[in-house]
Amino acid sequence: MASKQVWRLIPLLAASGSVQMAIDRWLLTQHQSGKHPSTIRFYTWSPPAISLGYHQRQYPEHWQNLIWQNQKLDLVRRPTGGRAVLHQGDLTYAVVTSGLGDNRLVAYQKICEFLIQGWRSLGFELSYGTAGRGYIHNPNCFGTATGADLVLPTGSKLIGSAQLRRGDVILQHGSIRLQPDTKLFAQVFGVEDFNPIKFNLSVDDIISALITAANNCFNIQLETQPLSPSEWDEIRENFD
Repeated sequence: MASKQVWRLIPLLAASGSVQMAIDRWLLTQHQSGKHPSTIRFYTWSPPAISLGYHQRQYPEHWQNLIWQNQKLDLVRRPTGGRAVLHQGDLTYAVVTSGLGDNRLVAYQKICEFLIQGWRSLGFELSYGTAGRGYIHNPNCFGTATGADLVLPTGSKLIGSAQLRRGDVILQHGSIRLQPDTKLFAQVFGVEDFNPIKFNLSVDDIISALITAANNCFNIQLETQPLSPSEWDEIRENFD
C-alpha cells in the first residue's frame, strides 16, 4: 500500500496583514522552486485589517483612517485577486499546492472540497455561490457570492476565497466569517442589514474539523511544523 503524501501544517498564527501576506507569498515561491511541500495553514489578522485584491485600485478614502477598539485598521494588499475583505472576527485559511490541472474553477473546487466536508462534519451544509460577473462593481467581497465562494443554505456567504497561480503552483486563501462586529462592518461597507450567523464553535473545533477533512479530501497526511527562525528571516525579506 502506497504511503500518503505528506503536507505541512503550519499552526494557527496571529500577526499583522503584511506579515501574513508575506508568509503566503513565501510559501508559494518555496513550493514553486521545489524547496517546500504542499502546505495548509490557518491564521488571524492582528490588528484587524481590510485586505484589497491585487488589482483593486478604487476604495473609499475613509478606509485609511478606520479605528476599531482603539486600534487603527491596517489596509493590506493581497497577492490574490478579488475584492476587499474585512478581517476582524474571521479565520483565514491558506493552501499552497500544485498538480490540480489548468482549469481554475476545477482547482478552486478541488481545494474547497475540504472546506465543504469539514463544515459538514460540524453540521453546516455549504454550496457554491451563483453570482455572475456583476460582482466586480461591488467593492465588498462578502456582498456577493460567486462560484468560487461558499454559502450557507440561507444564502449567507461564509467563505470567500481568492487564488493566485504561478505555472502549476496555486496559492488559494480565503476568509471564513465567524464573529464579525456588525457596527464595524457597516462602517466599512455601509451595510446596515448584515446579520451574521452565530456559531457555537471554537476556532480550535473548526480547525480540527478542517484538518481531518483535508487529510481525507487530498488523501494526505498533514504534519504540524511551525515556521523556523531561519524561515522567518527569509519571510521578513518579503514584508510590505
